[in-house]
Amino acid sequence: MCVGIPAQVIEDGDFVARCRTRNGEEQINMMLIGPQPAGTWLLTFLGSARDVISEQDARHIDQALDGLSAIMSNEQDIDVDHYFPDLGKA
Repeated sequence: MCVGIPAQVIEDGDFVARCRTRNGEEQINMMLIGPQPAGTWLLTFLGSARDVISEQDARHIDQALDGLSAIMSNEQDIDVDHYFPDLGKA
Protein backbone atom coordinates (compact mmCIF):
# COMPACT_ATOMS: atom_id res chain seq x y z
CA MET A 1 0.00 0.00 0.00
CA CYS A 2 1.24 3.47 -0.86
CA VAL A 3 0.24 6.30 1.48
CA GLY A 4 0.50 9.97 0.55
CA ILE A 5 2.46 12.13 2.98
CA PRO A 6 2.05 15.92 3.14
CA ALA A 7 5.24 17.95 2.77
CA GLN A 8 5.89 21.69 2.87
CA VAL A 9 8.53 23.14 0.57
CA ILE A 10 11.36 24.82 2.48
CA GLU A 11 13.69 25.44 -0.44
CA ASP A 12 12.79 24.84 -4.06
CA GLY A 13 14.96 23.57 -6.87
CA ASP A 14 14.48 22.61 -10.48
CA PHE A 15 14.18 18.87 -9.90
CA VAL A 16 14.36 18.40 -6.12
CA ALA A 17 13.03 20.46 -3.21
CA ARG A 18 14.00 20.39 0.44
CA CYS A 19 10.75 19.82 2.32
CA ARG A 20 9.48 19.43 5.88
CA THR A 21 7.36 16.32 6.50
CA ARG A 22 6.00 14.56 9.56
CA ASN A 23 9.24 12.53 9.49
CA GLY A 24 11.58 15.55 9.37
CA GLU A 25 13.30 17.15 6.40
CA GLU A 26 13.42 15.24 3.13
CA GLN A 27 14.55 15.79 -0.43
CA ILE A 28 11.44 15.46 -2.63
CA ASN A 29 11.54 14.78 -6.36
CA MET A 30 9.62 17.57 -8.16
CA MET A 31 9.77 16.19 -11.72
CA LEU A 32 6.01 15.47 -11.92
CA ILE A 33 4.75 18.88 -10.79
CA GLY A 34 7.65 21.25 -11.45
CA PRO A 35 9.31 23.77 -9.13
CA GLN A 36 7.15 25.22 -6.35
CA PRO A 37 7.84 28.21 -4.11
CA ALA A 38 8.76 27.86 -0.44
CA GLY A 39 5.68 27.41 1.74
CA THR A 40 3.77 25.32 -0.82
CA TRP A 41 2.15 22.14 0.51
CA LEU A 42 2.56 18.95 -1.50
CA LEU A 43 1.17 15.45 -1.42
CA THR A 44 4.10 13.06 -1.80
CA PHE A 45 4.36 9.35 -2.51
CA LEU A 46 7.62 7.46 -2.06
CA GLY A 47 9.69 10.65 -2.16
CA SER A 48 8.02 12.23 -5.20
CA ALA A 49 5.59 15.16 -5.24
CA ARG A 50 2.36 14.20 -6.99
CA ASP A 51 0.07 17.16 -6.26
CA VAL A 52 -0.12 20.63 -4.72
CA ILE A 53 -2.56 20.67 -1.78
CA SER A 54 -3.89 23.23 0.69
CA GLU A 55 -2.54 23.62 4.21
CA GLN A 56 -5.92 22.47 5.53
CA ASP A 57 -5.79 19.28 3.44
CA ALA A 58 -2.24 18.66 4.71
CA ARG A 59 -3.46 18.96 8.33
CA HIS A 60 -6.40 16.57 7.69
CA ILE A 61 -4.11 14.00 6.07
CA ASP A 62 -1.59 14.23 8.93
CA GLN A 63 -4.45 13.86 11.42
CA ALA A 64 -5.70 10.72 9.64
CA LEU A 65 -2.14 9.32 9.58
CA ASP A 66 -1.94 9.92 13.35
CA GLY A 67 -5.20 8.00 13.70
CA LEU A 68 -3.88 5.09 11.65
CA SER A 69 -0.76 5.01 13.83
CA ALA A 70 -2.91 4.92 16.95
CA ILE A 71 -4.98 2.06 15.54
CA MET A 72 -1.90 0.09 14.50
CA SER A 73 -0.42 0.60 17.98
CA ASN A 74 -3.56 -0.94 19.51
CA GLU A 75 -4.30 2.20 21.51
CA GLN A 76 -7.51 1.91 23.48
CA ASP A 77 -10.44 4.35 23.28
CA ILE A 78 -9.45 5.95 19.97
CA ASP A 79 -11.52 9.04 19.23
CA VAL A 80 -12.39 8.27 15.62
CA ASP A 81 -14.23 11.60 15.20
CA HIS A 82 -11.05 13.45 16.20
CA TYR A 83 -8.74 11.63 13.78
CA PHE A 84 -11.24 11.18 10.93
CA PRO A 85 -13.73 14.09 11.10
CA ASP A 86 -14.76 13.66 7.44
CA LEU A 87 -16.09 10.10 7.90
CA GLY A 88 -19.48 11.27 9.17
CA LYS A 89 -19.95 13.75 6.31
CA ALA A 90 -21.58 12.68 3.07
